[in-house]
Amino acid sequence: MVADGLDGSFGQDSAGERDPVAAGRSGVTVMTPHMKFGIAGVVIGLILFLISPWLALAVIGLAIAIPSVAYAMLDSNQKARLKQIRGRRQIGR
Repeated sequence: MVADGLDGSFGQDSAGERDPVAAGRSGVTVMTPHMKFGIAGVVIGLILFLISPWLALAVIGLAIAIPSVAYAMLDSNQKARLKQIRGRRQIGR
């Protein structure tokens, strides 16, 4: 047991939960799932560009088009509800 309440594992407290402050002190970088997905997407995109640039452009186009079409298919009440939910997550409101 260490004097600051952390056990031997870096970035975790004695209950096993992640502690970002402790992780910063120990040098261990904590990545969010969104950041991991973003990095994986960039790596896959670079591999696809090496294999087939047209396939890579098609995948990028689909990644942009599918959410855009899904949003366009929502009716006005659903769009208003989505806008309300997004507004709650923003800082300073």
